[in-house]
Amino acid sequence: MPGSTPLPPCSILLLAGGQGQRMGGRDKGLIPWRGEPLIQHLQRLTRPLTDDLIISCNRNAHEYARYADQLVQDGNSEFSGPLAGIRAALPVAHHDFLLVLPCDVPMIDGELLQDLRKTSSAHPNQPVMVREGEHWQPLLCIIPTRHAAALEAAWQAGERSPRRAMAALEPVALQCVTGDPRLANLNTPDLLTQVIV
Repeated sequence: MPGSTPLPPCSILLLAGGQGQRMGGRDKGLIPWRGEPLIQHLQRLTRPLTDDLIISCNRNAHEYARYADQLVQDGNSEFSGPLAGIRAALPVAHHDFLLVLPCDVPMIDGELLQDLRKTSSAHPNQPVMVREGEHWQPLLCIIPTRHAAALEAAWQAGERSPRRAMAALEPVALQCVTGDPRLANLNTPDLLTQVIV
């Protein structure tokens, strides 16, 4: 972004490995919104920020491959949740920081991503996580890849919540106001049709 302070390079993970239960089992990242698959909106936004764009997907890999530099999968057919995708991506990320976004937040903008990266640069040893009002958004975060082993240990201990898995790493909040439209989570058919701004 012109005029911005140079920031450390980061890998970017787009999470598209869910079962899509609230979408009737459809592969959420490939559902059209404003004439394009949801994943394409995020890919267009993040592509200029990295040379290591990773997509976590558990089906339709041939479709997702066109949007990514590399794909990761959970390693099973159980749709184990977003921490499984993060766990798979951290060890293969090419850079020291992994920016994580779910595929169903197509209204995220470059300013928010830049703020995440600036905050991460100021706190390079801790995850940075969006907090909307008092509510943490653990899937909108940057994780130093040095924490891959800690998150793997949490996984092996049975943890499946990204928020709880990162709690011991003392995450830093990037504060957003409650109802910030950029954080709209379009994870049901109704929300996809209602959000038209």
